[in-house]
Amino acid sequence: MLQFQIHRTEGLARRGTLTLNHGVVQTPVFMPVGTYGTVKGVMPRSLHEMGAEIILGNTFHLWMRPGLDVVRQFGGLHRFEGWSRPMLTDSGGFQVWSLAGADGKSRKISEEGVKFASPVNGDRLFLTPEISMQIQTMLNSDIVMQFDECTPYETAGRLTTEAEARRSMELSLRWARRSQAEFTRLANPNALFGIVQGGMYENLRAESAAAMAELDLPGYAVGGVSVGEPKAEMLKIMAHTPRLLPAHKPRYLMGVGTPEDLVEGVSQGIDMFDCVMPTRNARNGHLFTRFGDLKIRNARHKTDERPIDETCRCHACQGWTDTDGSVHGGFSRAYLHHLDRCGEMLGPMLATIHNLHYYVNLMRAVREALDQGRFEAWRAQFHADRARGV
Repeated sequence: MLQFQIHRTEGLARRGTLTLNHGVVQTPVFMPVGTYGTVKGVMPRSLHEMGAEIILGNTFHLWMRPGLDVVRQFGGLHRFEGWSRPMLTDSGGFQVWSLAGADGKSRKISEEGVKFASPVNGDRLFLTPEISMQIQTMLNSDIVMQFDECTPYETAGRLTTEAEARRSMELSLRWARRSQAEFTRLANPNALFGIVQGGMYENLRAESAAAMAELDLPGYAVGGVSVGEPKAEMLKIMAHTPRLLPAHKPRYLMGVGTPEDLVEGVSQGIDMFDCVMPTRNARNGHLFTRFGDLKIRNARHKTDERPIDETCRCHACQGWTDTDGSVHGGFSRAYLHHLDRCGEMLGPMLATIHNLHYYVNLMRAVREALDQGRFEAWRAQFHADRARGV
């Protein structure tokens, strides 16, 4: 179902191996996000070649489209989307939060579950911990996330109070128990992760983490961050919560973040990360490099013959080798600037390949530094390089 081994530590940082039903994942790891059953703009082959070992699927959106009957026909997501390595699916809780609307009236939360309108056709839908577990069992993801309520940073235009955050956190705990019971009833052969909530309140996070640990689940996530809070608040929770979770189980920080966030998360004991940032930013001309961020839409790149990052080995920067040994590609900043200006689809495709390669291999560099016992020295050089600028 799931095996997790920690091979080396440096401070709170951990170097491990996560064994799942569809393969082995080296940690710390970044997981590309494939919302609708695809990582936007990237073939599965490219994900394999850049070293991605696990990707995400979105339970909520896949429930909407293509629907469970289609996925059932293929025996799960892996065959449906042509991905043979491990996969994690979220529970739908974050989407229920994000679709609430400005007035919060587009969905109704009760003890039983959440009623809301389908974003596809407006149909009234009902999602519960039991239904989420049933959907994820059908998807056959290696890691299943409990159904939770994502506590908002703001409620009705003001900061969420501690009392409101407590009610939300305690509801998520009750839903975690129901998720575990249904997961067990379904005899799902994969692994169920719990999610720690509590908003920006450290005492609530501690209560949630302690109660989650009592469930003895295979792994745990820190949820409810990147929901509109200031960066300082997110970093506070990142520094506080992971060490409260069982040390012998994998820890996952949901929806975070920048390269700096990932490295900081590793230093606080996080093993797994996901974020739409590398793909979403790529589609908007924002590229991540070893030496800072690059905005390819800036006019200064119009005639720049350099690749995105001269130290990067991705197909966008260095090209690829054909079967006859000839090298093709390796694209200039000028060319990517041109593609972006013309709205050509190759532009965001190349930018996405580069950004994901950067994120995936950032974690590879972290693992190598941990293996060699020099993570703190590597971390200092990482920050110096990123501050240098492109």
